[in-house]
Amino acid sequence: MPLRIGVAGLRRGMGFVRVFSHHRECELAAVCDVEPGRAQSVAEEFGAPMHFEDYSDLCRADIDAIVVATPAPLHVAHSLEAMSEGKHVLSEVPAAWDLDEAEQLARGVERSGLKYMFAENMCYFAYIETYDQMVKRGDIGKPIYAEGEYIHDCRSLMHDRFDGVTPGSETGVTWRASLPPIHYCTHDLGPILEILDTRVVSATGMHTGSNVEPQWGAIDMEIGVFKCESGAVVKILVGFSIARQPSMHWMVIYGTEGYLEGPRGGTGGKHMLYTERTANLQGPMELPLSSAHTGAPPEATAGGHGTSEYFMCNDFVRCIVEDTQPKIDVYRGLDYSAPGICAHLSAENGGAPVEVPDFRPTQ
Repeated sequence: MPLRIGVAGLRRGMGFVRVFSHHRECELAAVCDVEPGRAQSVAEEFGAPMHFEDYSDLCRADIDAIVVATPAPLHVAHSLEAMSEGKHVLSEVPAAWDLDEAEQLARGVERSGLKYMFAENMCYFAYIETYDQMVKRGDIGKPIYAEGEYIHDCRSLMHDRFDGVTPGSETGVTWRASLPPIHYCTHDLGPILEILDTRVVSATGMHTGSNVEPQWGAIDMEIGVFKCESGAVVKILVGFSIARQPSMHWMVIYGTEGYLEGPRGGTGGKHMLYTERTANLQGPMELPLSSAHTGAPPEATAGGHGTSEYFMCNDFVRCIVEDTQPKIDVYRGLDYSAPGICAHLSAENGGAPVEVPDFRPTQ
């Protein structure tokens, strides 16, 4: 019998709609969005037998799992409600809005006995998986420092539009204007923590304040500097109300014997490796990598972001069907998310370091 999947939040959630409508072990059974008429339209287009405008109705529906792709301030409340109704959860990023919510989420997942997987698609990019293999193989020696940047001008999403939090036609600022940029560090910090095989123990943050769009109070850019349990240091920069086109991700990882560096999005760069373990190199080697996996089935591109979302959703299905641990479970999702929360607390307190909690249960 196929897994019956419901998708909540039909903006970001449309990628999941496309993936699960093609998945051979799943049925796209229900869709949900608070914007009037949107869920019905998507259900008709993709053949979903149920559609809802009320999230609680979706949670009570006869389905097995819910993709929480609703706005970030609702992720914890919606994940906990779904699990309280016996539904497995695949949650979009970030995992939580603040540290209290992070604690509630961890304990709620434990009580439920259900599967919770954190949907950090960057961990599934093909080039990230190759970086991970190369670093763990020792190609650059011991990894000791990394940087990541995610710059995406989202000002058009910050005002005078339906914001997905409340029904009706919205005016004024949306939840995105109040999102501290470093809260959304997971797209770079998550992959880096996987590659370095560690977690963050201390966070220091700074931000620029609101200069570009002060009428909305949106922070232009925010930085987090993170000390890891392994001793490595990581720096992440995020900006959503800054004048830059096109949007970009960038990452570099330094080891004791070399480095891996990715391209700056949209600027024609290359993936590069330099390693002292290869004799006579006069500079870095170009790596023919992309976000897409070689040999992936045709339907793997349906969700967008290369082939990452296909493989991420498939891992979610596998952990339910085979009753195994999710690849990115609630604790790892909070390892990716909580440092950004702590970095913003630090920035608001003059850059004083903030200890990052470990939400795993104490022994």
